[in-house]
Amino acid sequence: MMNGPDEDGRFGEFGGTFVPETLVPACQELEGAFREAWADPEFRNDLDGLLADYAGRPSPVTVCSNLSAQIGVNVLLKREDLNHTGSHKINNVLGQALLAKRMGKTHLVAETGAGQHGVATATAAALFDMECIVYMGEVDISRQELNVFRMKLLGTEVRSAQSGSRTLKDAVNEAMRHWVSVVDSTHYCLGSAMGPHPYPWMVREFHRVIGTEAREQCLKLLDGRLPDVVTACVGGGSNAIGIFSGFSDTATELVGVEPAGGAAVGRGVPGIVHGSLSYLMQDEWGQVLEAESISAGLDYPGVGPEHSYLASTGRASYVAVTDAEVVEAFQLLSRTEGIIPALESAHAIAWVIRAREELAGKTVLVNLSGRGDKDVAQMMDILR
Repeated sequence: MMNGPDEDGRFGEFGGTFVPETLVPACQELEGAFREAWADPEFRNDLDGLLADYAGRPSPVTVCSNLSAQIGVNVLLKREDLNHTGSHKINNVLGQALLAKRMGKTHLVAETGAGQHGVATATAAALFDMECIVYMGEVDISRQELNVFRMKLLGTEVRSAQSGSRTLKDAVNEAMRHWVSVVDSTHYCLGSAMGPHPYPWMVREFHRVIGTEAREQCLKLLDGRLPDVVTACVGGGSNAIGIFSGFSDTATELVGVEPAGGAAVGRGVPGIVHGSLSYLMQDEWGQVLEAESISAGLDYPGVGPEHSYLASTGRASYVAVTDAEVVEAFQLLSRTEGIIPALESAHAIAWVIRAREELAGKTVLVNLSGRGDKDVAQMMDILR
């Protein structure tokens, strides 16, 4: 069972609250509000109702018979792609927006990479009648035009982050700067299990529903057994930490899959980024290295602190796949099962395909964190 963090917001040595002095009261206010809300049955019931009647939970587990037969591994998919807005992001966003309303906030600000968190935040803002601004890297705006249009259609202002690599890391920077200036009226709806305490913990709790559902579904599907392996893609790591939470107290192997060009666990060393201590890709002088990935949602040089803790204790392992492997997996799942995955999710499928010999005969549950509609135009260019 995933517990913690400790009173300092740390998972082992990782985590904490490394923010400007002006944001310390905001983080403390948020922690207090979340603790109070999470202990309130009325808040939990309201959120459960939204997840069921608005987001469409529970999401099913699908048996991939064709893919399984082809690669010799029993592959199951937790279908977060079937949620409203097309990914797991809606779980966390509905929780944070409901909490923001409870706190008396009138505005939301968020960052986004692939655009799915931005779309989910824009959706919640429309639902709760809140003003919303989403920061997105200039590079990601170009490769995710569909999601940019969706956010605007929902009434959200999309602002371009033009510094640094002009991707997710820089969008987080801009969103945090914005939050500093309007903290009294605005809640920062952070999209992954990273950032200063209480965000990594809070985001995990809002995504815990994935693992809770998946465990119960697998026990029924597998006649009382659990999968041998649970795997998910990892950038900041919210979808992975959500599904891992349902299996952390079992013998099930947990595997996070990073992009080769942004493998913070595989290539990084402990460092501070966006308010917490975690594994981070840095050069010898401590400067943050730019992440590179075919997937806008995984284009991030760090990782959530709880993933760093799981890696350091050996409870979860983290592997990296290449863009070429991701493209192959994207096509194979589409052709064998009629399910087009998000490029992020295709990372986990890519690892299963590559590791098929060592996984032969085992049952592997993949968290399919999102659907690939947003990536079709990008893939059309790549596959021409």
